[in-house]
Amino acid sequence: MTYMDQYEFWCTSPFFSLDTKEELKEIMGREEEIKDRFSTELKFGTGGMRGVMGAGTNRMNLYTVAKVTQGLANCLKEKEKWGRGVGIAYDSRHMSEEFAREAARCLTGNQIPVYLFSRLTPTPLLSFAIRYLSLAAGIVITASHNPPEYNGYKVYWEDGGQITAPLDEEIGRFIAQITNYGTIKRLSEKEAEKEGLLHWIGNELEDEYIKQMNQWVLSPNALTQAANEVTIVYTPLHGTGNLPVRHLLSHLGFTRVFVVEEQMEPDGDFKTVKSPNPEEEGAFTLALGLAEKMKADLVFGTDPDGDRMGVYVREDETGEYHRLTGNMSGIFICSYLLLRRKETGCLPSNGAIIKTIVTTQMAKPLAEKYKMKLIEVLTGFKYIGEQMRCFESSSKEEVYQFGFEESCGCLVETCVRDKDAISAVMTMCEAAAYYKTKGSSVWKALNKLYEEFGYYQESMESITVKGENGLAKITHIMESFRTNPPEMAGGFEVIGKEDYETGDGVNGKFPKSNVLRFLLSEDAWFCIRPSGTEPKIKFYFGVKGKSMKDAGEKLKRLKENILNNI
Repeated sequence: MTYMDQYEFWCTSPFFSLDTKEELKEIMGREEEIKDRFSTELKFGTGGMRGVMGAGTNRMNLYTVAKVTQGLANCLKEKEKWGRGVGIAYDSRHMSEEFAREAARCLTGNQIPVYLFSRLTPTPLLSFAIRYLSLAAGIVITASHNPPEYNGYKVYWEDGGQITAPLDEEIGRFIAQITNYGTIKRLSEKEAEKEGLLHWIGNELEDEYIKQMNQWVLSPNALTQAANEVTIVYTPLHGTGNLPVRHLLSHLGFTRVFVVEEQMEPDGDFKTVKSPNPEEEGAFTLALGLAEKMKADLVFGTDPDGDRMGVYVREDETGEYHRLTGNMSGIFICSYLLLRRKETGCLPSNGAIIKTIVTTQMAKPLAEKYKMKLIEVLTGFKYIGEQMRCFESSSKEEVYQFGFEESCGCLVETCVRDKDAISAVMTMCEAAAYYKTKGSSVWKALNKLYEEFGYYQESMESITVKGENGLAKITHIMESFRTNPPEMAGGFEVIGKEDYETGDGVNGKFPKSNVLRFLLSEDAWFCIRPSGTEPKIKFYFGVKGKSMKDAGEKLKRLKENILNNI
């Protein structure tokens, strides 16, 4: 069918609702809009699928959600895993609950048990639920920190981690085989409950998660002595983190926790921020205002599905709040964990730290200090989860210690297999209490790390290239760097090129991916990759300086040199 044929089919078929048809009638005669909605289908991959909500095959809606779910159901049946059930969670976005319930109706229609969270829930708790309940798979309805018009569908496997290749391709083939929406099976919630196929997950699972988090506390005495002295401001940015974060901090003895009231309640429009992204400074305007008033030690923000954490820390001498990038907070948490495990005698000799290839190189000297193995993976936390699975399923001797990525995602515990902002907040607060008992602070401890290992700085720049020629522009940029690599970059000598598509210059085994990383003199580097979910190309940069000022100047010079010559 052509895109116009698809449009006519959706407008006339009795399978589609009146609301859907009314929405499509409003775009009658607008061929470009019709083409955008129907010329292709939302792509399903390792990140599941994500897109703008609305009617059409290239939109997130009840029908595309049902089609993907039917494909997942067919895959589970072929692998004979369907009897163990599937967990489903959803965030605060528009239509998230409706999409989650539609996925549940489809799975139960295929006689697959469903464990559906009864209220909006952070993504890490879905990962925890899969492992705790021994489920076959999981689904999270979320578009992370994308704009309000977006939603998404992420699939997790039995280990609690996101699916990776080749499983994503296998599920994709099952989805592609569904050419008739009328063949999708459904069961009403009432019938599913009657047949014992629909189970509701309530507060008891969050309680178990909080209970298990106790096992990851390394400084209980510090919590007893100083938890009530740490002042914390927190914003869930209208998302799912509010209750779990507050419950966990209260459980650990933190009494001075102040939540930004204007951003406390779930809101799919995210009205108080331009973007609900804790990586962006603008998301913290209200939180920093409250922090100034309360003289908070720490200021946290989590994204709508509760898997990314942004943080500001207070410098006691000046009262100034410093924003920590994902690299800075990740390296701080990692250092704290290794330090305390060594001090308490529980640091294994065969420990491993996992980071993505675009995450700070400061992890290397830190790993060397504690005699840890440092493992690099491609961009995406799913690859960190994949490494954790390898530790358990093979003869590898490494013991997981910490995993992190530059985009404000990290994981402390092993009972979850995706980035977890809730446990990250917990560990930062615990560390703050620990350093208070030592007469220090998070900011002072972080600066000591820079004094010891060097002043590392990193940055990422994203270039959006929309329109029909967008993909061609991205392809041209990648091929230009691939075939004509620079000899110098920002005053640094290019000493190595790693091409993750061809494997040239790459050490170790990596999935084939359209990524280039250039190694430079003086421990500098830059990396280029197209976005997997948006029409963007991303540039990552990293340098090492003799001071923060020196590093900042080097980073600026490197960025300008690369970006001004594309």
